[in-house]
Amino acid sequence: MEEKNVTWQNYFIIRGITDSPQLQAPIFLQVLLIYLIILIGNSSILLLICTDPQLQKPMYHFLSHLSIMDVCYSTVTMHKTLDTYVSGNKQVSFSACIAQMYFYVALLCCEFLLLTAMSYDRYVAICIPLRYVMIMNKKMCTIMTTLCWIVGFLEVLPAAIIVYRIYCFKSNDINHFFCDLLAIMKLLCHSVSNMERLIYVESVFVGFLPFSLTIMSYIYIIRAILRIHSSTGSWKAFYTCSSHITVVSLLYVTIFCLYMRPTSAFTLESDKLFSLFYTALTPMLNPLIYSLKNKDVKLALYRLMAKNNKISF
Repeated sequence: MEEKNVTWQNYFIIRGITDSPQLQAPIFLQVLLIYLIILIGNSSILLLICTDPQLQKPMYHFLSHLSIMDVCYSTVTMHKTLDTYVSGNKQVSFSACIAQMYFYVALLCCEFLLLTAMSYDRYVAICIPLRYVMIMNKKMCTIMTTLCWIVGFLEVLPAAIIVYRIYCFKSNDINHFFCDLLAIMKLLCHSVSNMERLIYVESVFVGFLPFSLTIMSYIYIIRAILRIHSSTGSWKAFYTCSSHITVVSLLYVTIFCLYMRPTSAFTLESDKLFSLFYTALTPMLNPLIYSLKNKDVKLALYRLMAKNNKISF
């Protein structure tokens, strides 16, 4: 029997992380603290990269865009969570919900592509260092980052348009803390098999293909490192890639576990924890993993502090 759309009111109700009244204030404070750490950490990295001449290098050009993406997609998801706890209003219009879903998934796709570009940068730096300056020039870096943004936003557009044109939902109650694609698919009146196939196809282009290119880059990088006779040189080469490997592993494992499976195989409660993990923890740790333990960034931070102290004096 065909399910009828009897509850649709042209808006969604975002249930949030938990329904327990006792946990509302602690969760709000935790989310606010995490969001402030994300803003401060990534903004600090952006400030250093933009103001310090010693950081005008391809690697830091990509890191600046990674910081922007982290701030953007954390803001896209967390702003409604914070607003809900402050105002108590859990309603979000249909258009705003689809827009949130679109921008979040698009920014996530952009990050996949950017991490692939960063792996290529590491490949050139370690495998063909003599041609690094010539290949990874400013124009090439700009082209690569621009393509990451454009392709990421265009790739998600078909799925967003399909959901926007459906207007047939079994309920308007989203058991999530933001308008996640999988949570919305759970509410569709009709079969989601076509939507699942579209997600799998898009995942190949913005998930599996970039992941494969990243793996290929590191196969060549590991081969090059093993050929380095000096233990100091091989360790230094590996250390320059360790941050990227950590972030890639963290992001891909979480996303593949969440999205690369049928909708019947997941529960929204567990997926809220997954979503909170990669919307909050990953962008919060990226400045620490990628940059704050980097010698160049530490020196840039010392130079900035010394400059400010002189100005204050």
